[in-house]
Amino acid sequence: MRKLIQIAVLSTMAVTGAAWADIKIAVLDYQMALLDSDAAKKYAVDSEKKFAPQLNKLKALESDAKRLQDRLMKDGEKMQQAEYERLELELKQKARDFQVQSQDLNEAKAMADNEVLQTLKPKLDKAVEEVLKAGNYDLVIDRGAVVDVKPQLDITLRVIERMNQMR
Repeated sequence: MRKLIQIAVLSTMAVTGAAWADIKIAVLDYQMALLDSDAAKKYAVDSEKKFAPQLNKLKALESDAKRLQDRLMKDGEKMQQAEYERLELELKQKARDFQVQSQDLNEAKAMADNEVLQTLKPKLDKAVEEVLKAGNYDLVIDRGAVVDVKPQLDITLRVIERMNQMR
């Protein structure tokens, strides 16, 4: 039975081999096309500037907490109990502040990323559609599903160029 199935598959491939020769195939790295576009690169720079103050506050909190932790580890045995408890409480408060501010920053960044994605995705889809029509492709395969591809079959750079031309 298995041999019969293999023969059927091979004969089908032989019959349709000529049809496969006429199929025009392209490979597209959709994520790369999105992230390497001029608009996405500009957003990355703007986003870094926008969120830099909050990131700097987080780094300062982390540095302060590390300093307190090191002091407690180094001098903790020599300190009076009240001083030790005060520093321990301060360390816990900084850890809580870090956690809350970190979560706030992550949420704000995710919202901003999502907004930009919502504006870029339609442009990317239109650029892909235009490149596909211009190239008259029959089949487009995601780059993640391909082990290796000849550069002439990869349309990612053409999609990026087309997207960058759009306003």
